[in-house]
Amino acid sequence: MLYMLTEFSGGGDFFNLFRYITFRAGGAFLTALIFGFMFGQPLINILRRRQGKGQPIRDDGPATHFAKAGTPTMGGLLILSALLVSTLLWARLDNPYVWIVLLVTLAFGLIGFADDYAKVTKQNTKGVSGKVRFGAGLLIAALASFAAASFHPADLTNQLAFPFLKDLLLNLSWFFVPFGMIVIVGAANAVNLTDGLDGLAIMPVMIAAGTFGVIAYVVGNSVYTNYLGVHFVPGTGELLIFCAALFGGGMGFLWYNAPPAAVFMGDTGSLALGGALGAIAVCTKHEIVLAIVGGLFVVEALSVIIQVLYFKRTGKRVFLMAPIHHHFEKKGWAEPQIVIRFWIISLILALIGLATLKVR
Repeated sequence: MLYMLTEFSGGGDFFNLFRYITFRAGGAFLTALIFGFMFGQPLINILRRRQGKGQPIRDDGPATHFAKAGTPTMGGLLILSALLVSTLLWARLDNPYVWIVLLVTLAFGLIGFADDYAKVTKQNTKGVSGKVRFGAGLLIAALASFAAASFHPADLTNQLAFPFLKDLLLNLSWFFVPFGMIVIVGAANAVNLTDGLDGLAIMPVMIAAGTFGVIAYVVGNSVYTNYLGVHFVPGTGELLIFCAALFGGGMGFLWYNAPPAAVFMGDTGSLALGGALGAIAVCTKHEIVLAIVGGLFVVEALSVIIQVLYFKRTGKRVFLMAPIHHHFEKKGWAEPQIVIRFWIISLILALIGLATLKVR
């Protein structure tokens, strides 16, 4: 919206600043951050009054979690509100990739909200049927993947790019949409599974968002793509605005989610943010890199899959409890210890992901 102020620019004046993606990204970050600080506590107060007993605690979970009873959920509303306001304010609204990612985020947020609402009102941990959530997510992801493919350059449409390899492209043809669905839905559910401890999910999401903000900016700039040998996807640089807003909104939320959490993000936040990361990866043609940058989410999801399959086959468990962060809780690790160590792992993986831009 503010980009329209460039119409008043004669060049070299204040209004000319709004032409620069980096300037608007800084504005998006600050706007989302201030929004989070301003409306965080009022939202928590409203959620606490409306939810009463707060998010239900699993009976079979670690004993330490029962002390969190009464903590409100749906804190993802704070992140999504800050993200929406900031993106609409600072991004170019004629950019299709911005709308694809934004609508995927809000749609998955709506699925998560319905699930959180069902859990809170019924006071159980089941929520909306998994089949319904999964089916709705697949539909959203299919539409987003098809839209992204239609806006990609002709030489990249339906192509899968590989990190570390400069010229290799795999033509997925009609399978690109199902592949995009797997990436987006997989990312959404992986982040959702990771969100089990105070602050555990939001910081890795912020790290991944910051990483993909850099990737989107590079991929959308022909000067950088020519230098680095990365595939050029015009228009994706504008996604840096979205990523900056996500980082700022996440930081505002973390202020209240830091241990001991005053609010949980709930499925409202985790499904939405995971879906956003998946959609950005599809738009920027960096789907495989998402598996590196979001490696922590991948491991969390795999721990659940392995646990379920192994238990059905043998009746025994690989982990003391899945997802894997609960395994370490059962082994006696303190919650802050797990959270901070997982943050460190996320940062290392993000640096490896960024390295794929240069190592080709």
